[in-house]
Amino acid sequence: MTVTQQRRGRKIMMTPGELDDFLTTQRTCRVATVSAGGAPHVSTLWFAWDGTSMWLYSVVRSKRWADLRRDPRVAIVVDTGEEYDELRGAELSGTVEFVGEIPRTGELRAELDVPETLFARKNFGLEEMPHDGRHAWVRLTPEKIVSWDFRKLGAR
Repeated sequence: MTVTQQRRGRKIMMTPGELDDFLTTQRTCRVATVSAGGAPHVSTLWFAWDGTSMWLYSVVRSKRWADLRRDPRVAIVVDTGEEYDELRGAELSGTVEFVGEIPRTGELRAELDVPETLFARKNFGLEEMPHDGRHAWVRLTPEKIVSWDFRKLGAR
Protein backbone atom coordinates (compact mmCIF):
# COMPACT_ATOMS: atom_id res chain seq x y z
CA MET A 1 0.00 0.00 0.00
CA THR A 2 1.31 3.45 -0.92
CA VAL A 3 0.74 6.06 1.75
CA THR A 4 1.39 9.65 0.75
CA GLN A 5 3.94 11.33 2.98
CA GLN A 6 1.88 14.16 4.34
CA ARG A 7 3.47 17.59 4.67
CA ARG A 8 1.09 18.74 7.36
CA GLY A 9 -0.28 16.54 10.06
CA ARG A 10 2.55 14.00 10.16
CA LYS A 11 1.98 13.70 13.92
CA ILE A 12 -1.56 12.45 13.34
CA MET A 13 -0.94 10.37 10.20
CA MET A 14 -1.77 6.66 10.56
CA THR A 15 1.02 4.13 10.08
CA PRO A 16 0.49 1.63 7.24
CA GLY A 17 -0.58 -0.99 9.81
CA GLU A 18 -3.00 1.37 11.54
CA LEU A 19 -4.44 2.42 8.19
CA ASP A 20 -4.89 -1.19 7.06
CA ASP A 21 -6.63 -2.09 10.33
CA PHE A 22 -8.85 1.00 10.12
CA LEU A 23 -9.94 0.35 6.53
CA THR A 24 -10.49 -3.35 7.23
CA THR A 25 -12.81 -2.70 10.17
CA GLN A 26 -14.80 0.33 8.98
CA ARG A 27 -17.95 -0.27 7.00
CA THR A 28 -19.09 2.97 5.38
CA CYS A 29 -17.36 5.37 3.00
CA ARG A 30 -18.31 8.53 1.15
CA VAL A 31 -17.58 8.46 -2.57
CA ALA A 32 -17.01 11.74 -4.44
CA THR A 33 -17.46 11.69 -8.21
CA VAL A 34 -17.61 14.36 -10.91
CA SER A 35 -21.05 14.86 -12.47
CA ALA A 36 -21.62 15.55 -16.17
CA GLY A 37 -21.70 19.29 -15.51
CA GLY A 38 -18.48 19.19 -13.50
CA ALA A 39 -20.10 19.51 -10.08
CA PRO A 40 -19.03 17.15 -7.29
CA HIS A 41 -21.44 14.41 -6.26
CA VAL A 42 -21.00 12.59 -2.94
CA SER A 43 -22.76 9.36 -1.98
CA THR A 44 -22.41 6.78 0.77
CA LEU A 45 -21.55 3.10 0.27
CA TRP A 46 -20.38 0.04 2.11
CA PHE A 47 -16.97 -1.19 1.00
CA ALA A 48 -14.37 -3.91 1.41
CA TRP A 49 -10.62 -3.33 1.81
CA ASP A 50 -8.27 -6.12 0.72
CA GLY A 51 -5.03 -4.52 1.94
CA THR A 52 -4.31 -2.93 -1.44
CA SER A 53 -7.60 -1.86 -2.99
CA MET A 54 -10.99 -0.56 -1.93
CA TRP A 55 -13.89 -2.47 -3.47
CA LEU A 56 -17.26 -0.75 -3.95
CA TYR A 57 -20.44 -2.67 -4.79
CA SER A 58 -22.58 -0.05 -6.51
CA VAL A 59 -26.05 0.02 -8.01
CA VAL A 60 -25.46 0.28 -11.76
CA ARG A 61 -28.50 2.50 -12.32
CA SER A 62 -27.27 5.29 -10.05
CA LYS A 63 -25.86 8.75 -10.58
CA ARG A 64 -22.61 7.54 -8.96
CA TRP A 65 -22.27 4.73 -11.53
CA ALA A 66 -23.03 7.04 -14.47
CA ASP A 67 -20.48 9.56 -13.16
CA LEU A 68 -17.78 6.88 -12.82
CA ARG A 69 -18.45 5.44 -16.28
CA ARG A 70 -17.99 8.90 -17.78
CA ASP A 71 -15.05 9.95 -15.54
CA PRO A 72 -13.41 7.23 -13.39
CA ARG A 73 -11.60 9.69 -11.10
CA VAL A 74 -12.75 9.43 -7.52
CA ALA A 75 -12.03 10.54 -3.96
CA ILE A 76 -13.26 8.39 -1.08
CA VAL A 77 -13.39 9.31 2.61
CA VAL A 78 -13.72 6.85 5.48
CA ASP A 79 -13.94 8.46 8.91
CA THR A 80 -15.16 7.98 12.44
CA GLY A 81 -15.32 9.79 15.77
CA GLU A 82 -17.60 12.26 17.47
CA GLU A 83 -15.37 14.37 19.70
CA TYR A 84 -12.37 16.26 18.33
CA ASP A 85 -9.84 14.00 20.04
CA GLU A 86 -11.56 10.87 18.62
CA LEU A 87 -11.52 11.83 14.93
CA ARG A 88 -9.85 9.30 12.61
CA GLY A 89 -10.06 8.86 8.90
CA ALA A 90 -8.51 8.46 5.49
CA GLU A 91 -9.00 9.94 2.05
CA LEU A 92 -8.16 7.66 -0.87
CA SER A 93 -8.07 8.98 -4.41
CA GLY A 94 -7.32 7.76 -7.89
CA THR A 95 -9.00 6.14 -10.86
CA VAL A 96 -11.45 3.24 -10.51
CA GLU A 97 -11.66 0.08 -12.60
CA PHE A 98 -14.85 -1.86 -13.32
CA VAL A 99 -14.47 -5.56 -12.49
CA GLY A 100 -16.78 -8.42 -13.48
CA GLU A 101 -20.01 -8.48 -15.39
CA ILE A 102 -22.35 -5.50 -15.23
CA PRO A 103 -24.62 -6.04 -13.42
CA ARG A 104 -23.01 -8.77 -11.32
CA THR A 105 -24.89 -12.09 -11.54
CA GLY A 106 -22.40 -14.34 -9.74
CA GLU A 107 -20.43 -15.60 -12.75
CA LEU A 108 -17.19 -17.24 -11.56
CA ARG A 109 -14.44 -14.61 -11.45
CA ALA A 110 -11.28 -15.47 -9.52
CA GLU A 111 -10.39 -11.79 -9.05
CA LEU A 112 -13.68 -11.26 -7.19
CA ASP A 113 -13.32 -14.19 -4.76
CA VAL A 114 -11.51 -12.18 -2.07
CA PRO A 115 -13.51 -8.93 -2.23
CA GLU A 116 -16.84 -10.76 -2.35
CA THR A 117 -15.91 -12.91 0.63
CA LEU A 118 -14.71 -9.90 2.63
CA PHE A 119 -17.78 -7.84 1.70
CA ALA A 120 -20.29 -10.64 2.41
CA ARG A 121 -18.76 -11.41 5.83
CA LYS A 122 -18.43 -7.79 6.95
CA ASN A 123 -21.73 -6.43 5.70
CA PHE A 124 -24.11 -9.40 5.62
CA GLY A 125 -22.57 -11.95 8.01
CA LEU A 126 -22.55 -14.45 5.14
CA GLU A 127 -19.86 -16.65 3.59
CA GLU A 128 -21.07 -16.06 0.03
CA MET A 129 -21.98 -12.87 -1.74
CA PRO A 130 -25.67 -12.54 -2.63
CA HIS A 131 -26.18 -11.17 -6.16
CA ASP A 132 -29.32 -9.25 -7.06
CA GLY A 133 -28.56 -8.33 -10.68
CA ARG A 134 -28.59 -4.63 -9.80
CA HIS A 135 -25.04 -4.09 -8.51
CA ALA A 136 -21.52 -4.39 -9.91
CA TRP A 137 -17.96 -4.02 -8.65
CA VAL A 138 -15.69 -1.02 -8.83
CA ARG A 139 -12.08 -1.25 -7.58
CA LEU A 140 -9.96 1.68 -6.45
CA THR A 141 -6.27 0.97 -6.06
CA PRO A 142 -5.42 4.35 -4.55
CA GLU A 143 -2.83 6.61 -6.12
CA LYS A 144 -2.87 8.78 -2.99
CA ILE A 145 -3.87 8.19 0.63
CA VAL A 146 -3.98 10.84 3.33
CA SER A 147 -4.91 9.82 6.88
CA TRP A 148 -5.49 11.33 10.31
CA ASP A 149 -5.90 10.07 13.86
CA PHE A 150 -6.50 12.90 16.30
CA ARG A 151 -6.19 10.46 19.22
CA LYS A 152 -2.40 10.78 18.67
CA LEU A 153 -2.51 14.39 19.84
CA GLY A 154 -3.05 13.24 23.42
CA ALA A 155 -4.82 15.19 26.12
CA ARG A 156 -4.95 18.93 25.50
